Amino acid sequence: MSSEEQVFNFTFPTEFLLLEFSDIRELQILHSVVFLALYLVAVMANLLIILAVTLDYHLHTPMYFFLMNLAVLDIGTISVLVPKAMANSLVGSRTISYPGCVAQVFFLFFFVGTDFALLTVMAHDRYVSIGNPLQYEAVMHRRACIQMATSAWISGVLHASLNTGGTFAITFCSNVVNQFFCEIPQLLKLSCSDLYLVEIGIIVFTCGIVLGCFIFIILTYMNIFATVLKIPSVQGQKKALSTCIPHLTVVFLLVFSGIFSYGKPPADTSSDLDIVFAVFYAILPPLLNPFIYTMRNKEIKTAILKLFHMSHFSKSILCRVA
Repeated sequence: MSSEEQVFNFTFPTEFLLLEFSDIRELQILHSVVFLALYLVAVMANLLIILAVTLDYHLHTPMYFFLMNLAVLDIGTISVLVPKAMANSLVGSRTISYPGCVAQVFFLFFFVGTDFALLTVMAHDRYVSIGNPLQYEAVMHRRACIQMATSAWISGVLHASLNTGGTFAITFCSNVVNQFFCEIPQLLKLSCSDLYLVEIGIIVFTCGIVLGCFIFIILTYMNIFATVLKIPSVQGQKKALSTCIPHLTVVFLLVFSGIFSYGKPPADTSSDLDIVFAVFYAILPPLLNPFIYTMRNKEIKTAILKLFHMSHFSKSILCRVA
């Protein structure tokens, strides 16, 4: 047992030891550089969406209001995990403090839970927009949108509080986490008390809510597609679907990346695949979401181009003044 692993209290550990990406120093630095690149791309892409929606009054609509909230959540999600993993690889450390581990679990579940709740709200927004366009402004008015977004954020807090409280109520028999961040399934493997059954019950309850939201989204889109098929013109159908496909893609990316990661058979030891699975569901969605939403969205593209034009124009003025 190493000196690091001896720093452990069976009732209240002072720190946890996370999984190393590699024992080779050069590879540790490489992992740190790769994570830094992914982090910067994800943060910058989501910040562009936030700025575009904020500064362009053409995008002050319910759909883009929810999209801006989604971008904020994506920045939060990737910021919970990547900076700590990047710093550990850079300095060759494995440790994370007990409060830091608690914070990782809470904020990861908070951002991901709010994210999924918001995606459910966005499905309702698309249904009202396409299924009942004449009543859209009356139903999705500013106050209603703020209330829906607030409800999504509150549900994220409750979701995170339940899971974090249930996880850290257990007694830990080890402080070695077989993952590069504090992941609940890996933490439950360290339990030496029966209280882990409480957290398993909470996870089952959470999965039930997620499944219910997913079924709601699927049924909503079945109604949307049925409505779209009734549109007489092909161009009208394409226009209606253009606002739905990105949202549906993001939903499936989040849901199936989670299933892909948590659906694998449990094992007492970790492997390189565990890291790949974790990266797939924790880092890939925040990284890809902004590109999915802007790929076929001319309004967002135009707003982002305006931002770059404004930036270039400002620099030109400053150069002339100087």
